[in-house]
Amino acid sequence: MFYDTSSHTIDSKNRVFVPKRFQQALGRDADGNVIAFVTLGFEGCIFLFSEEGFEALRRRMDSLTFAGAEKRDMQRLFFSKTQRVQLDASGRLLIPEKLRARVGIEKAVVMVGVCERAEIWAAERWEEREAERDRDYDKLDRVLFGEAGGDD
Repeated sequence: MFYDTSSHTIDSKNRVFVPKRFQQALGRDADGNVIAFVTLGFEGCIFLFSEEGFEALRRRMDSLTFAGAEKRDMQRLFFSKTQRVQLDASGRLLIPEKLRARVGIEKAVVMVGVCERAEIWAAERWEEREAERDRDYDKLDRVLFGEAGGDD
């Protein structure tokens, strides 16, 4: 499980350190290398999945193949932007240039744990989104559990 947030800086080679708790959630391949899947996320971030988490998502999305053209287009776009990556010996992730440019990451990033995935945000974009959503935090129960879940 991915949880918590941490701030980092992209180095000159477009690498960013992945926190140890996230590395543990990612897991390792047969050779002991930390492996992850990265892809374009939603709302302007990059998704970071463990191999196991990505496989579970793939299975869910695979069931949509015959559910219509729009869902197939989403699959095509999602998987065409996905890369399997290996962290280096120092625990750094090379962020693919196309993804980095697409979400506006230049130097400062925030990694956000979101249960089955982590998200990598341009720090400024995350701070804006977090501030905007924090105002509505008391309504979160209604978002997650339906209208009956909250009181005003």
